[in-house]
Amino acid sequence: MTANASRLLLAAILTGILVGLTVAGFEWLTTELVLHALLERPTWQLALAPGVGLVTCALLLRWVAGGAGPSTSDEYVREFHARSPRLPIRQMPGKLLAGVATIGSGGALGLEGPSVYAGSTLGLEVSARLRRWLALDDARLLLSAGAAAGIAAVFQTPATGVIFALESPYKDDVARRALLPALLASAASYITFVVVLQPEDALPVLGLRPGPIEATELIGAAILGVLAGLFGRGTAWMVTVTKEIVGRVRLRYRIVVAATVLAALVVVSEALFEAPLSLGPGIQAIEWVTDPERSLTLIAALFVVRILATLSTLGGSGSGGLFIPLVVQGVILGRFVGGLLPGTEASSSLWPTLGLAAFLGAGYRAPIAAVMFVAESTSGDSYVVPALIAAAVSQLVAGSTTVASGQRSARIGHLEGRLQLPIVAVMSTDELTVPPDAALSEFMDLHVLGRRRRTVAVVDGDTYLGTCSLADVATVERERWEITSVAEVMRTDAPTGRPGWTLKEAVAAMERNDLDVLAVTDESGTFVGIVDADEVVRLDQILDETDPSSQGTE
Repeated sequence: MTANASRLLLAAILTGILVGLTVAGFEWLTTELVLHALLERPTWQLALAPGVGLVTCALLLRWVAGGAGPSTSDEYVREFHARSPRLPIRQMPGKLLAGVATIGSGGALGLEGPSVYAGSTLGLEVSARLRRWLALDDARLLLSAGAAAGIAAVFQTPATGVIFALESPYKDDVARRALLPALLASAASYITFVVVLQPEDALPVLGLRPGPIEATELIGAAILGVLAGLFGRGTAWMVTVTKEIVGRVRLRYRIVVAATVLAALVVVSEALFEAPLSLGPGIQAIEWVTDPERSLTLIAALFVVRILATLSTLGGSGSGGLFIPLVVQGVILGRFVGGLLPGTEASSSLWPTLGLAAFLGAGYRAPIAAVMFVAESTSGDSYVVPALIAAAVSQLVAGSTTVASGQRSARIGHLEGRLQLPIVAVMSTDELTVPPDAALSEFMDLHVLGRRRRTVAVVDGDTYLGTCSLADVATVERERWEITSVAEVMRTDAPTGRPGWTLKEAVAAMERNDLDVLAVTDESGTFVGIVDADEVVRLDQILDETDPSSQGTE
């Protein structure tokens, strides 16, 4: 093992310890100090609490977190794909407190979102503090290690944390290079968390069912996978639409609507279930639904209530994660399907557990993490095979939908990564142009012979007109160059690029039209600059020399 690799692994362990301590404090403050006290209050106070929490969350994000947004685990996915990952440590306290305000007041989001965000931020902070001893690309690896540590601590499931951190950036791939740092960070975080809080199991209600799995239950797992895929697909679509609404509607209006809906759901929950099951991450809802005495009608009603509560909290810019809400929806769906299947015991924990794996895997496009979560949270292996079947089928049915923003389909290779760069990375904005009334002899002397340019943009004032190339000049007899203007031979049918294009779009346009130079203009036709094919090649060489991360595929 190299010296740099050893330093990276030590940094991952340090990250895990810091994340374990941070998540322990966050969970204790949110659940033990705030949420548990809230659930003892009268119904009218329970109804008002989520709205108060959303307002408090908004104020904390604005004044304490420096105007940061409410997103949490999406921040990890986005920064994972950024060329230079960055999560300011100064925003972390405010965003964690925003999570406390949202979830502690009954918002239907999960503690894992702020935990993943805190872990990612701490991973980047450790890499920044130790930059002189670490390689340039180690920041991305510690980002993933921190995210894994966050999941490991909040659920006490270190293996799930590792797999989730590797799976969640992609829909159909994994970030394999972060495996070893993530393993060490997860282990360190889990041990730290357990030592500090000495918690109970994260999902104690999902017990084990003795005896082997029957063949009919494997068929039932496939059926459940189909339903979970369909409902997971619908949930992902609703989450995406809700996130789009967040960007279009003023915050004050969204908070008022969300607070009203959440208050109404508390009243409905008390009337239907005799408990405020719409509030909080949903552990109380899991305990309620796994009671064998519950009717299927009420179970179906709880499914609707919980998804409305989650969407409302999300739409009101609450801060929290979607991992646990997906787990809750999966458990409810599994319990409902188990109640419909003939010969199934209502008290069996098999179907809620399989629903968990299928729904979580479909919603986050993380089937391996979902199955590992089942294995770790139930402390047994009898559910693993049917969980694999349910999760695999749900993936096929759900397609490419996901609740996570910024996920890519798969890792991109060396060339594909270059083509995602903005066109401005290779665009020259101080390029010398030629006026349309210039003589061809002037063009040849100044540009072709003097500057070694084969193609030059023709610009009148600021307006782009076309291009003039050596090939165009060659169509005119030499003795006529003095009396022939550039405007008479220039090419006007060549396409132009836009400043917002990617390099991929520019290269495609140049290849389709056999261009070695692409002019870039704005929407009004004003000349902005050019992209030269030689600069594209030169950029690739420069990036290879200065950025080790560009050598890989992540």
